Amino acid sequence: MTHAPAPEGIDEAAAAAADESIAKPANFGLIFAALMLTMLLGALDQTIVSTALPTIVGELNGIEHMAWITTAYILAATVGMPVYGKLGDLMGRKNIFLTGIALFLVGSVVCGLAENMGTLIAGRALQGLGGGGLMITSQAIIADLVPPRERAKYMAPMGAVFGLSSVVGPLLGGWFTDEHSWRWAFWINLPLGVLAFFVAAVAIKLPRKAVQVTLDYLGTALMAAAVTCTVLFASWGGTQYEWSDPLVIGLGVGAVLAWVLFFVAEKRAKEPVIPLHLFRSPIFNVATLLGMIVIGLGMFAIVGYMPTYLQMVYGKSATESGLLLIPMVVGIMATALPSGAVMSKTGKYKIYPIVGTVIIMLVAYLMSTLDVSDPVWLVCVYVGLAGAGVGLMMQTLVLAVQNDFPASEVGTATSANNFFREIGATLGTAVVGAVFASRLTDQLAASIPPEAAAKVGDSDSLTPALVRALPADLRETVVNSYQEALVPIFLYLVPVFAVGLVLAFVLKEKPLADTADWHAENAPADDAAQTPTPVA
Repeated sequence: MTHAPAPEGIDEAAAAAADESIAKPANFGLIFAALMLTMLLGALDQTIVSTALPTIVGELNGIEHMAWITTAYILAATVGMPVYGKLGDLMGRKNIFLTGIALFLVGSVVCGLAENMGTLIAGRALQGLGGGGLMITSQAIIADLVPPRERAKYMAPMGAVFGLSSVVGPLLGGWFTDEHSWRWAFWINLPLGVLAFFVAAVAIKLPRKAVQVTLDYLGTALMAAAVTCTVLFASWGGTQYEWSDPLVIGLGVGAVLAWVLFFVAEKRAKEPVIPLHLFRSPIFNVATLLGMIVIGLGMFAIVGYMPTYLQMVYGKSATESGLLLIPMVVGIMATALPSGAVMSKTGKYKIYPIVGTVIIMLVAYLMSTLDVSDPVWLVCVYVGLAGAGVGLMMQTLVLAVQNDFPASEVGTATSANNFFREIGATLGTAVVGAVFASRLTDQLAASIPPEAAAKVGDSDSLTPALVRALPADLRETVVNSYQEALVPIFLYLVPVFAVGLVLAFVLKEKPLADTADWHAENAPADDAAQTPTPVA
C-alpha cells in the first residue's frame, strides 16, 4: 500500500502503522454483496414496469393515470435522496439503510396486492421513498467502511448497476408480464430484499453517532414542492399538456418559486438538508454539473430512445430491442472496473471524466450519422461505446465529491450530487423528448399524403405495431420520418457535451485519501452504537 504523507506533527512511523491498520471488515464481501443487491433493486424498479404498463393499466382500468406509475416512484426517490443522506450523517447509516429497505419492501407488497390504480400509485411512491435511500445510503456506507483511494474499485461496479438496471428492468418486466403476471415485477423484490435486510442488520458495523438531530422540516417540504413541480413540468409539458397550458405554466412558476424559497430556507436552517456550503466546493459544483450534462443527457437519451428506434426502424420486438442494449452494460463494465482498479493504485481520477466525455461526445456525433440502411450491429457498437464513456464517469464523479468532504458530511454530499443529477436527467430527457416530438410531428405532416394521414394517425399514437401493419411504401415513409426526427438531435447534443468537456478539464484533482486521519474518524463500532439519538 502506498502511504500518504504524514500530517504535520505526526511521526512517520506512527502514521505508517495507522495507515496499515486501515482494513475492511472481515465480512466486507458479504456487506458489499448486500449493498449491490439493494442498489440493484432500487435502480431496477425505476424501469421494470415500463414494458408492463399497457397490461397493468388495462387490468386496473386506469389508462388516464398511467404516467403516475413511473412518476410517483421517481418523485419519491428524488425527494428522499437528500433526506437519507443528511439523516445518515447525523444519526448513523445502518438504521437509515434498514428503514429504506423496509419501506421499499412494504411498497412492493402494496403494489403486488393492488386492485386499483390509486393503491398501485401509493405503493409506487412508498417504493420510491425506500428506493432513493437504498441507492444513496449504499454509496455512503461504502464511504464509511473504505477510504477513498481503495473505494474506487468498489464504486465502479456500483455505478454499473445503474446501466444494468436500465437494460434488465424492461426485459424482466416484459418477461414477467408475458409468462406469469405483472405482479411478479413487485413480488420478486421480497425474497431479495429480505435477504439484504438481514445481511445488513447482522453484518454492518458503523461509526458511533452521538449528536442531537434537528430535522429541517421546512427545507424538506419546500424541496418536495420544488421537485414535484419540476418533475411534473418536465414530464407533462409538451406531452400530456401543451407548453402553453395554464397547468404547465403554473408548474413552471411554482418550481421557480419553490426553489428560491428552498435555498432561502436552507441558508437559515440549523441542519439544512442540502447545506449551501456544499456549493463553495469547486469539485462539488463541477462534478455535479458534469454529471447532469453528460450522464443525465448522454445515458438517458440513449436508453430512452434507442429501444424505440430499433423497433421503428429495424422492426425489432420490445424484447429484442432491450437485448440489443446489452452492449451498453458491457461497455460500462469494461471501463468502470479497470478504471476503478487503476484509481485505487494511483489515487488520481481526473483523466477518466475527460476521456469519458470525449467518448460520449464522439458517440453523439456518430449516432447523428445513422441511416435506415445501416446494419443493426453498428447501432450496437455505438451503444457499447456510450456505455464505455458512462462507465468512466458515473461513480468517478461521486467518488471525487466524497473525497472533497469529511466523513461527517459524506452522505449529504453524495446525496446532493445524485439529487441534482436526477433533476438534470429529468429536465434533459424532457427537453430531448419535446424537440423529438415536435420534429416528428413536422416530418409526418410534410411526408405523409393527406389521403393516408388517417392510416398513420398523429405522432402521439404512433407505435411499432402500427408501423409494421402499414403498407410497404407508407411504412417506409414513416420510418424515414422517424429517422429524420430523431437522429439529428444527437448532433444537437454535441455542443452540450463540449461544455461538459470544458468542465471535465476544469475539475480539480484532489488526490484520493488513504490516511490515518480517515481511519481514526471511521473506526468501527459495535451494534450498540447504532441506536440513534432522539429526533428533535
